[in-house]
Amino acid sequence: MHSPCRVRSKLADVGTTIFAVIGELAAQYDALNLSQGAPNFPCDRSLVDRATHAMRAGHNQYAPMIGLAPLREALAGKMQSLYGARYDAEREITVMASASEGLYATLSALVHPGDEVIYFEPAFDSYAPIVRVQGAKAIAIKLKPDDFRIDWDEVAAAITAKTRMIIVNSPHNPTATIFDAQDIERLVAVTRNSDIVILSDEVYEHVVFDGAVHQSMARHPALRERSVIVSSFGKTYHVTGWRVGYCLAPDDLTAEIRKIHQFMTFAADTPMQWAFAEALAEPASYRSLAAFYQRKRDLLVEHLGHSRLHLLPSRGSFFLLARFDHLRRESDGDFAARLIREHRVATIPLSAFHADGMDTGLIRMSFAKDDATLIEGARRLAVI
Repeated sequence: MHSPCRVRSKLADVGTTIFAVIGELAAQYDALNLSQGAPNFPCDRSLVDRATHAMRAGHNQYAPMIGLAPLREALAGKMQSLYGARYDAEREITVMASASEGLYATLSALVHPGDEVIYFEPAFDSYAPIVRVQGAKAIAIKLKPDDFRIDWDEVAAAITAKTRMIIVNSPHNPTATIFDAQDIERLVAVTRNSDIVILSDEVYEHVVFDGAVHQSMARHPALRERSVIVSSFGKTYHVTGWRVGYCLAPDDLTAEIRKIHQFMTFAADTPMQWAFAEALAEPASYRSLAAFYQRKRDLLVEHLGHSRLHLLPSRGSFFLLARFDHLRRESDGDFAARLIREHRVATIPLSAFHADGMDTGLIRMSFAKDDATLIEGARRLAVI
């Protein structure tokens, strides 16, 4: 049935996401899931017990719009401990119904029609559509597929009087790169003496490998004062379905973001907030995450050692890129589909992270899986 009302789409060129397409095909062929950045193993039982206890204790109604005070205070303590950054729990920290809501609320609050927002491709697929819905222009800067490093001279050249925001993401999805000290130095330089807001997607902040330091915007005062940091409890505690995240920002930016948040979801799930507040009281719950996922990265790399795929370095996040275009000439989408049909392994073609569908001959794999899935997935990929 079609509505008799005329439809004027705000995203006429946007269809079903590649994740849904790959998921449907994978289900059809009963493929192992190395595509989705969501764990297939259980979270810590104590976290479930804490949420359940909160429910039984009667914490089942709306939480305060900005988030439970104990959770915001725990976040303030974490930011001080990890990054030496002082955030006011009342005026600068907002608990959101997922990091995705944090991204949307921030862009809706701070970006206006006619503004320009710079971001880097390949990119998480929601950035550009959210910018466009605001009536703003998304300016994509392509990362070169040899190392996926940002060319800051290109960024400086792209900045205009209309540039309102730069979106950064480290550790980066999907390339698994991370910011280093030089990136920070150049980001400070290109935004100095400007009104540019930095939207920093830091959902993988605790998943940085090989002893590297996470270069949070909070760690650097010149960036902290102009940054909105978005992060995720779901990624940290292996509960992506709980949909709780948070935003950190200076008080004047936070005030505008909260105006949008209150009319989107008003508040995140109450029992889960109580559970996360208690979990944050144990710093080992997030400080151990890098070693946990580094072992999984190394396990997948080891078992792919006999494959003909060329693996790129993974310095952070849940992801590993692999080059296949030396094996045969086909699009990354066709290659990913063939892996599902012929080898029953689901991956994501990197073109899905480019608004123009740019094909770089790479696929993305997730190692946020149990060991048996990683080993069997690698075994199936080793015969291509």
